[in-house]
Amino acid sequence: VQVVESGGGSVQAGGSLRLSCTASGLTFAAHSMGWFRQAPGKERSGIATINSDGTTIYEDSVKGRFTISQDDAKMTLYLQMDRLKPEDTAKYYCAFVGGSQHCAPQTEGLFNYWGQGTQVTVSS
Repeated sequence: VQVVESGGGSVQAGGSLRLSCTASGLTFAAHSMGWFRQAPGKERSGIATINSDGTTIYEDSVKGRFTISQDDAKMTLYLQMDRLKPEDTAKYYCAFVGGSQHCAPQTEGLFNYWGQGTQVTVSS
């Protein structure tokens, strides 16, 4: 399984970015998936997940600003990030659960397949 993120970059506070994630070697629509991030000096943490039944769960700090979605035809996972803040600066990772187990941002241990990450930098 190969997971690749893209779309990171530098943006001013209040701006938007859309991250994309493609995966090969798995049946895309059958897996629960999510986005995680790791800021400098901090542990990686989950921010948004989407289950194979389409339900989404967000971590409180991004709720109302970030939107996770998937396009099964394109086998791509997205993270639309609006109203970005300097504290959103981090390396963002896409990850897939090995099956269709229900997942949440707090259930990082369920995620088997990870990308290398893409950097997002938000300046004030």
